[in-house]
Amino acid sequence: MKKVLILGAGFVARPLVRYLLDQPDFRVEVASRTVSKAEKLIEGHPRGVAKELNLKSEEALKSEVAGSDLVISMVPYAFHPKVAELCIAHRKQMVTTSYVSDAMKKLDADARKAGIIILNELGLDPGIDHMEAMRVIHEIHAKGGKLLGFISFCGGLPAPEANTNPFGYKFSWSPTGVLLAGKNSAKYLQDGKEVFIPSEKLFESYSLRTIEGLGVFEGYPNRNSLPYLSLYGVPETKTMLRGTLRNLGWCETIRTLVRLNVLDQEEKDWTGLTFADFLRKLLGTRAKDLKKAVSERLGISPGLAILRRLEWMGLFSNEPLPLQKGSALDIIGARMTAKLAYLPGERDMIVLQHEFFASYPKAGQEKIVSTLIDFGIPGGDSSMARTVGLPAAIGTKLILEGKIKETGVHIPVNPEIYLPILAELKSLNIAFKEKREKL
Repeated sequence: MKKVLILGAGFVARPLVRYLLDQPDFRVEVASRTVSKAEKLIEGHPRGVAKELNLKSEEALKSEVAGSDLVISMVPYAFHPKVAELCIAHRKQMVTTSYVSDAMKKLDADARKAGIIILNELGLDPGIDHMEAMRVIHEIHAKGGKLLGFISFCGGLPAPEANTNPFGYKFSWSPTGVLLAGKNSAKYLQDGKEVFIPSEKLFESYSLRTIEGLGVFEGYPNRNSLPYLSLYGVPETKTMLRGTLRNLGWCETIRTLVRLNVLDQEEKDWTGLTFADFLRKLLGTRAKDLKKAVSERLGISPGLAILRRLEWMGLFSNEPLPLQKGSALDIIGARMTAKLAYLPGERDMIVLQHEFFASYPKAGQEKIVSTLIDFGIPGGDSSMARTVGLPAAIGTKLILEGKIKETGVHIPVNPEIYLPILAELKSLNIAFKEKREKL
């Protein structure tokens, strides 16, 4: 019986754990700093074990890794290289859903030498997005064609009937990552020219994207798209843009929070302060009319929707802060978690759309649009949890069954990896719909 060690028991772990427990030849151990979270995922399953584990205890972590056949690291990405080094030392396979960091890339030769695979970016975005992109790109190349352009947008959003707050957003995973995206710069290729967007301009640089059957959304560039020219094997491409999809108004909201220093990460003492005090402190003002002070700072009319969103959040109120100590980001994250939560029975929604522009020697040019729309299960798993957790679970099964034979540090861009995972996801009703048109 193969033993799978899962590090972490967070928002998206349940479908991952349950899928693996459904495999009769796997024993699944979930290790978490909070053992009650792990126990909740295992639910007393005879082949499941919940354990308490502090990642900072290297001896304890080493012991757990050494006793497993494969490690799935669902903890913050900064811990992945440390886990990977232990997997290499003990010749254990490894899976993550996170982007490959520079530190992880450096472990490629050691992983090959140890004869193991460290398979990263095996979630939704990154993950399913790569797999469907490569499926179509390889098909274009197999027909003798060239990829002229690739544009991709992905978003985790409330389903239309659950879109009930002024922010147009609800959290199906940790808010910190969502909010810190407001501090990222971006780079992409547009019609053969490199475009760089500094972080302070990111949320001014969005476009409107129409998704058939759902309406209009905001799309803004996500990090650096340029490495995907080589990762996807498409040096001929003139446009390469990967972005994030949000409901209308989101970009203005996050841009405003950035300008108000609400995403500052410096630890401070906020003892005894209210939200209004908190905002005054961030602005460096003693103004009694806080809404007016904010509108003047931003150079906008006091009647605009963005101020009503801040008011709805309670940032002008005399409510006590949820934390006495921490960063401004910690406070706003806690507030958003409380205010932008899914109610029991509400569904989330994943929207992922790829646009491919292809050219063929005899057939001319073609536009291919591949769209994944998936909804959470009321009272069950969220779509975010399913689309992040299930690819990692399926990849784990394929590795342990010997069907993925690669070694080294990888992302799912090889047919050996992505074809069986996409097929299994389709059987679980996570599937793309494709449209093609001649140009």
